[in-house]
Amino acid sequence: MKLLHFSDLHIGVENYGRPDAETGMSTRLVDFLTSYDELVDYAISNEIDAVLFAGDAYKSRDPSQTHQREFAKRVARLVSENIPVYLLTGNHDLPAVAERASALEIFPTLNVEQVFVCDSLNTQTILTRSGPLQIVGLPWIRRSQYLTREDTNNLTLDQITSRLQERLTNALNWQLESLDPNVPAVLVAHVTASGSVVGSERSMMLGRDYVLQRSSIALPEFDYVALGHIHKHQSLGESPPIIYPGSPQRVDFSEEKDNKGFCLVTIDPQKAPGQRATWTFCPVLARPFVTINCEISKTEVNPTKAVLQEIGKKELEDAVVRL
Repeated sequence: MKLLHFSDLHIGVENYGRPDAETGMSTRLVDFLTSYDELVDYAISNEIDAVLFAGDAYKSRDPSQTHQREFAKRVARLVSENIPVYLLTGNHDLPAVAERASALEIFPTLNVEQVFVCDSLNTQTILTRSGPLQIVGLPWIRRSQYLTREDTNNLTLDQITSRLQERLTNALNWQLESLDPNVPAVLVAHVTASGSVVGSERSMMLGRDYVLQRSSIALPEFDYVALGHIHKHQSLGESPPIIYPGSPQRVDFSEEKDNKGFCLVTIDPQKAPGQRATWTFCPVLARPFVTINCEISKTEVNPTKAVLQEIGKKELEDAVVRL
């Protein structure tokens, strides 16, 4: 069974961009959609059994119609090739007011076949070409979903966060009781896991983070833990694999050195639970960001020449550059 895991698409990030002459869209929007197309093409050409998206389809909680159209077009391409798509809601996908619809809610509303949206902690079994797959989904959780006002009376913010973490851990353990050990199972979660290295998402945060301990998600019942929310690709463990694929495009210069892409996950149902999965990081052609540092001394006769010499040492084709 082959799965494709990606996250933090953030359609709508348009910093460092300009209007594209052909489409009228921001060149940065085109960048993000190009990376999206690259992973969709990979999934189709390699006959991936299911695509797992671990949250944050958009930058804004209220994406434009154009952004929603472009995201949905690529989902439609996948399902037209008989590839189920699992969409987890991230913090950027949730409206500011709880009663309003989330950015991904249109798919279940239209009853789009083979598109599964998870906006609450639950377990789903989806049928793939290679057999059934159990998915425990942990979307971005609002505090109000797990804590009442009585729970938080006279508590500090840190104490409230700690209590939320405890209740999430307990709720996640309850989901394990319904899992069939003979069927591959994965956890898809939009969360900050302890030990992860963060990047530019700090400047994009919507609300205060809570952190789950790795011991809460490194459970032997899962064959693979597909994480989202952190933009930097990283592995937090291998038994089972606990992986952030990172964002598929660079958002700003804090991600200049980061590799960008998605993860290919291979599961062998014949092996024991927790030992079935192997994974590979698949890079995409993300737009490069390049920083050029040039110190000009007060005695420099021709500072422009000195700067141009430093610029000439760098590969700058198609790059976003700061000097």
